[in-house]
Amino acid sequence: MKGCFVTGTDTGVGKTLVTVALIEALKREGFHVAGMKPVAAGLDDKGENEDVAHIQQAANVSAPIDLVSPYRFQVFAAPHIAASTAGVRMQIDVIADAYSLLARQSDWVVVEGAGGFMVPLNENQGMDDIPVFLKLPVVLVVGMRLGCLNHALLTAEAIRARGLVLAGWVANHIDPAMAAFDENLETLKSRLDGPCLGVIPWLGNQDGRSPVSMLLSIDELVNHNTQK
Repeated sequence: MKGCFVTGTDTGVGKTLVTVALIEALKREGFHVAGMKPVAAGLDDKGENEDVAHIQQAANVSAPIDLVSPYRFQVFAAPHIAASTAGVRMQIDVIADAYSLLARQSDWVVVEGAGGFMVPLNENQGMDDIPVFLKLPVVLVVGMRLGCLNHALLTAEAIRARGLVLAGWVANHIDPAMAAFDENLETLKSRLDGPCLGVIPWLGNQDGRSPVSMLLSIDELVNHNTQK
């Protein structure tokens, strides 16, 4: 079984967009792919989370929602705050058990984090503990806007400090008014120690999930998992 953990330089930088794109790209290679978002905060009137729904729709391995997203909270807030509001203490073991069950029926499991890389889960664990516990390489989504260089480099440093592999990163052009986009992109290419898997252009309000999957090169990611 192969997998990866998708994190971002911040919340709202396109982690779900990239998670879905990776699932679609892996499906095109003939893999059975499950998606997972262990923690989801913010439910609609039907009790559903939009990100979880997109991941479930993209995957070609059908699984109960409690495996895809074992922790789902009504309040749209940082995970530990949403959990505290619901009277829940999140545990890595619960996430690991769900991941293990998904892995048994899949070639790949693409796991999406919540918020940024080091968002807290409980009083002594954070989102960064999930890929450590599951032994997953990390794909970093960089929200291309002012400040992204510092955010990306600090996140990459935190990934390395935990003994994790940055298997690749994706530049997502989330701010159409960003100055010196190309120069910032080249700086990231020269300083991040993982391959650039793709550059997503400004999509506006369009749902670009299908075309986005065509923009990603997953060769490096697949090769990394094959060589483990």
